[in-house]
Amino acid sequence: MGSKTLTIVGLGLIGGCYAKTLREEFDTIYGIDLDDLALAYAKRENVINEGYKEAKIPISKSDIVVICLYPDLLLKFIEENKENFRPGTIITDAIGIKGDTIEKVLDMLPKGVDFVGAHPMAGREVQGVWNSDKKIFRGANFIITPHPKNNEESLNIVEEMAVKMGFKSVTRVTPKEHDEIIAFTSQLTHAIAVSLVNSDEKNFDTNVFIGDSYRDLTRIAMINEDLWDNLFMGNKKNLIKKIEKFEKSLNILKDALKKGDSKTLKNEFIRSTKRRKEIH
Repeated sequence: MGSKTLTIVGLGLIGGCYAKTLREEFDTIYGIDLDDLALAYAKRENVINEGYKEAKIPISKSDIVVICLYPDLLLKFIEENKENFRPGTIITDAIGIKGDTIEKVLDMLPKGVDFVGAHPMAGREVQGVWNSDKKIFRGANFIITPHPKNNEESLNIVEEMAVKMGFKSVTRVTPKEHDEIIAFTSQLTHAIAVSLVNSDEKNFDTNVFIGDSYRDLTRIAMINEDLWDNLFMGNKKNLIKKIEKFEKSLNILKDALKKGDSKTLKNEFIRSTKRRKEIH
C-alpha cells in the first residue's frame, strides 16, 4: 500500500477489527486508548505493536490514522492533536454520522494533512477489542464520504484499505447523502428493534414462544446506549423523517386489519417480498 505505519484511535470492537484485518498490510500498528485492559490485550495478542494512552508519539510517526471514537469525541481529538500529525498523513474515521464534521476537521488540520470520512457498515451486539474479528468486515459494505478538499490519492488509499479488509462493496457518497441513507438502513432498524423489544407486555414467558423471526429482528436491540444516543441525536432530523415514513407504512397494515381488507394486506406482502428479493 506504500504506507507502513498505522495508528488506531479507540481500540474497541471496530478499532480492533481494523487492526486485525490490516495487520499484514503495515509494518507497525499503534493503538491509542484510555483502557489499560484493551491496550494490554491488543499488544499481548499481537493486534498492535505498541499501545499508548497519549496520542502525540504514535500519530507523529504514522502514515495513516483511523479514528474509531464516539461522534462527539472526534472533533475534540482533532483539535487537541492537530499539530501532532506530520505532513502527508491521511486521517480517516469509522463514525456512523457525518454532518458537517468533515468540513470542520479539514479546516482545523495543518496543510498537507488530509481527512477522509468513512463508515464501515459492520458490527456486533458486543463491545471491546477482545470481541473483534476479521470476519466482521468480510462481505460487508463500506462507505466513503468525499469532500471537495480531499486529495484523490487519499480517497483511493482509504478505498484500497477497505478492499484489503474484506469489504465487498465500497461506495462514495456526499456526507449529506450518507446521513440520509444511514437514517433508514441503520438507525431506523435499530429504533424498530428497540421499540419491538420494549413493547413486550411481559404477561407471559416470551422466551418459550419466540422463533427465528423475533430473534433476527431484535438482535440489534442489545445496544450501546452512549454510542447510539450520539448517533440518533446527531442525525435526528433525518431519523425523525424515516420514523414518520415507517409509521405511515405500518399504519397501512393496521388500517387493513381494522377494515378486514385482505386485498390491501396481500398487496403489501407482495410489495415487500419483491423489494426484499432485490436486496442482497
